[in-house]
Amino acid sequence: MQIVIAAVGRVKPGAERDLFDAYAGRLPWRVDLKEIEIKKELATDVRRAREGEALLAAVPDGARIVALDERGKSEGSEAFAKRLGKWRDDGARTIAFLIGGADGLDEPLRKRADLVLSFGALTWPHMLVRALLAEQLYRAHTILTGHPYHRS
Repeated sequence: MQIVIAAVGRVKPGAERDLFDAYAGRLPWRVDLKEIEIKKELATDVRRAREGEALLAAVPDGARIVALDERGKSEGSEAFAKRLGKWRDDGARTIAFLIGGADGLDEPLRKRADLVLSFGALTWPHMLVRALLAEQLYRAHTILTGHPYHRS
């Protein structure tokens, strides 16, 4: 299985990038991080629409799409792992996770997603969300394989 993470903004070298790399590096799945930049001078609605278009353009054909959004569904780690396992078992070759910019995701992108997922009601820095996602993907993998990393 391949994981694509398409995210608005470029993470600089430092703690957030190191944490993302540490968890992504533990995964047996190929992880491609695609960073997207749209000019900040644009009006918010225009920029959010362009970000949405660019994020969707980064998704390979046939991929399952998960939009990370504060208004999304909140699932526990075991439910998330079960969903990923089902998609994998149903033949999904690629799962794409989309992370918007500071102004959130465009509505057409949210509607196109197979799942709109929230990491809870708290607001997370967008660069840190990548690391949180990588950790949850690693946790899901360990749940699916029976590894003791996840303790419920």
